[in-house]
Amino acid sequence: MKWTNFFKTIAILLTLTALSCAAGQEENEALPSNLTELRSLYESKKSELRTLNQEISKIEAALSELDTSAHLVSKTLVTCQPLAKQDFDHYIKIQGSVQADEVVNASSEMGGRIIDLKVKEGQNVSRGSLIAVIDAETLRKQKEEIETSLQLATTVFEKQSKLWEQEIGSEIQYLQAKNNKERLEKSLETIETQLKKANVYAPLTGVVDMVYAKEGELAGPGAPIVSILDLRRVKVVAEVPETYLGKVRKGDEVLINLPALNQEVAARVTLLGRTINAANRTFSVEAELTNSSGLLKPNLLAEIKFRDQIIKDAIVVPLYLVQQEVGGDQFVMVTDTTDKGLIARKMYVTTGISYNDRAVIEQGLQAGEQLIMEGAQDVSDGEPIEIVEQQAALTEKNGK
Repeated sequence: MKWTNFFKTIAILLTLTALSCAAGQEENEALPSNLTELRSLYESKKSELRTLNQEISKIEAALSELDTSAHLVSKTLVTCQPLAKQDFDHYIKIQGSVQADEVVNASSEMGGRIIDLKVKEGQNVSRGSLIAVIDAETLRKQKEEIETSLQLATTVFEKQSKLWEQEIGSEIQYLQAKNNKERLEKSLETIETQLKKANVYAPLTGVVDMVYAKEGELAGPGAPIVSILDLRRVKVVAEVPETYLGKVRKGDEVLINLPALNQEVAARVTLLGRTINAANRTFSVEAELTNSSGLLKPNLLAEIKFRDQIIKDAIVVPLYLVQQEVGGDQFVMVTDTTDKGLIARKMYVTTGISYNDRAVIEQGLQAGEQLIMEGAQDVSDGEPIEIVEQQAALTEKNGK
C-alpha cells in the first residue's frame, strides 16, 4: 500500500512538472489574441491533460497488480464450530409443587385433657415415640376398684372350688363364683387397654409439621393432636393439560426443576390421575423424589419437564446465531473458502422447533459445515475472516 501511494505521488509530480513546463513554454509564446484561437488552444490542452490522466490510471492499475502489499486487508476474527448431526429432545414444562409423600395425624382414641405434650413443631420423631399423655385418672380409680373386687372374687372362687371338690355346696354356687372372677378379670383387661390409649404415639417416622392442641387443652376421641410429615421421600404434583394425555405415561422419565434451589434432577412418573378436572381440563401427575438432605419442603415451587418429541440426526444450532432480515428471511453465517482466502458466507435457513435456546435447522445447512460462533453478528456476506481459538477471540474482542 505504501508503494502504491509512493508511485501515485511520483505520477502527480510528473503531471505537474509537465504542466509547468507547458505553461512556461506558453508564457514564452504569446497567447492568441483572437477568441476563437484561444478557445481552440484551451480545448487542445484539456485533451492533452485527459490523455495524461488516463495513462496515469493505467500505471496505477499495473502498480496495484504488481504491489502485493496493496492486497493486504484487515480480517475479522471469528470462532467456528463444525456442524454435526445429533438427537434433539423437546420438553414441555408444567408448573407444580412439592408435597410430602406421607402425612399422618397423631390422635387419641379416648377423650380427655392433655397433661403432657412431648413434642413441638419442627421436631423429628421416630415411629412409636411418645407424643402426648391424656389424663386417665378416672380409669385408674376404676382399675383399683376392679382389682379390689377381683381379689375378693378370686378368694371366694378358690374356697368354693375346694368345697365343690369335696362335694360340698351346689354347682350353681361354684359356677357363680367362677363367673364373677372371670368377669372381673375381663373388666380389668378392658381398663388396662383403655389406659394404654391414654398415651399417644407417633404413627410414623418424620417431623412434626403442626401442633393442633396444646398442653392443658381437651382432646376429643379421634381429634388430631399433631401432624407428622415423612420428608424422607416427597413427590412433585402437577396439573397437566388434557392435550398431553397421550404423551405422558406412568414410568416415563421426567426432569424436575427446582428454581429456589437451582437444581434439576431426574425422576419417574409414579402416578397418573384417573379423571379429568372438569373446571380446568387437566389431570394430575406425580413423580417421587428422595429427600435425604431434607431441603425439599412441602409447597416448594417445582417444574416438571416432560419429553414430548425426539428428533434423530438433526442439525441443531444455538438460537442466538439465527439472524433475521427485514423481509423475515432467517440466516446464519458460515465459513467459505475461496481463491482469495477464507470468507464469511450468509446461508438462508428454515428453522423448526426450538428448546432451551437451541433450534432445529430443517433446511439450509448440512453436517460438516463450519458455523461461525463468536463474531457472527459482526461479519457480512463475503467479508474476509480469520478463525482463532475462542478464548483468543474473546480477548481480542474485549481488547478493542
